[in-house]
Amino acid sequence: MATNVVMEALSPTMEEGRLVKWLKNEGDAVKSGDVLAEVETDKAVMELVARSDGVIRKRIANEGDSSPVGTLLAVIAGPDENIDAIIASAAAPKPSPEAPATAPAATDAPSQVPAPPPPPTRTSGFGAVPISVISAPFASSSSRPRSSPLARRLASERGVELSNVRGSGPGGRIIKKDVETAVAAGPVRAAAAAPQAAPRFITREGDYQDIPLTQIRKTIARRLAESIGPVPTFYLTAEWDAERAADMRAQLKELGDDYKISFNDIVIKAVANALSDHPEINAHWMGDHVRHFNRVHVAMAVAIPEGLITPVIFDADRKSIGQISAEAKQLAGLARARKLMPAQYTGSTFSVSNLGMLGIDQFTAIINPPEAGILAIGGVEAKPVVVDGQVVVRQRMRVTMSCDHRVIDGATGARFLQSVKRLFENPLLLVI
Repeated sequence: MATNVVMEALSPTMEEGRLVKWLKNEGDAVKSGDVLAEVETDKAVMELVARSDGVIRKRIANEGDSSPVGTLLAVIAGPDENIDAIIASAAAPKPSPEAPATAPAATDAPSQVPAPPPPPTRTSGFGAVPISVISAPFASSSSRPRSSPLARRLASERGVELSNVRGSGPGGRIIKKDVETAVAAGPVRAAAAAPQAAPRFITREGDYQDIPLTQIRKTIARRLAESIGPVPTFYLTAEWDAERAADMRAQLKELGDDYKISFNDIVIKAVANALSDHPEINAHWMGDHVRHFNRVHVAMAVAIPEGLITPVIFDADRKSIGQISAEAKQLAGLARARKLMPAQYTGSTFSVSNLGMLGIDQFTAIINPPEAGILAIGGVEAKPVVVDGQVVVRQRMRVTMSCDHRVIDGATGARFLQSVKRLFENPLLLVI
């Protein structure tokens, strides 16, 4: 019986995917679980697998095509099975919005129904960041051995010819460990040069370049419009003393790299502890009600070449600064490598965005709906200030909180910032 291969919702926030690379050709026999293609979601490049045994009878989508979730990409069927009705249905023009939709042609081919719409994404934060030019995918090769994306990337970096590597994964699939073993075994034949990919802009001639949007950039654009338009936002700005936080960082650094923490780690911990005392801030706007959370999950904005993603530190109020620091480094690394799993970037109750390391003194961040607020952190710098009637030089840091006025009133937000300020300026309170 024929099976439709559709664009699946490979992440909770995915509405559309781009087919990066076909790993199976028409006529190839496949088994359920075999990897058919690599798909770029709004967060990462993930694998699309077969849901039945059979033969790839028809590939409908081309490499580089973007398709909404549920779009037919290919058909798996028996070698002699008639799939004309399925192909005709896929090629039929879609009805216009004004015209009533006609019933699809009858077929006994089961299709994969995509999951229901996911919860809101977590992609907005501190606005636009530069977008890099991403190359189009390489052409497929029917003779290439079965291998994981990580194994192929490592093989390319180390100059390993995958046809010389024996796979130890399921069905003889080459995995990362196999490539590492081949490298350790000694010199290997250099990988054949792949055909150069055409860059994903139209031309460098003329007055401008058109750069196609990646899936993550499309999602950022949509989510920013959802936030800045309908959310009535106000901003609270304050300047905090960072002298004691700087002293604590310096003392910990003297103990070794294992104890090195950042100002951002201290801020996240201070925010998390304050949120546990201010459930009115640790909240979501749900349309007809406000939801206060009993657990504190802080998202941190991480810039990647394609845009922005906000991995989450769960139960941050229950973790030490050291635990937060280690987890933040790990999540940032996974985010930049586009290896975050959906569970690692959804479910936050409040967000923090820091541009201080880029020399920004102060900025306003855009709220991640349905969260009620986000804290923007500027850089730490030495400034002359008045302390006990004397002008002294102190480390100072400016912060701005963006608040959804439907959930947070001005005085409510100010009291929360006072709590965070007290904890940040007296960081020993965070370790007792």
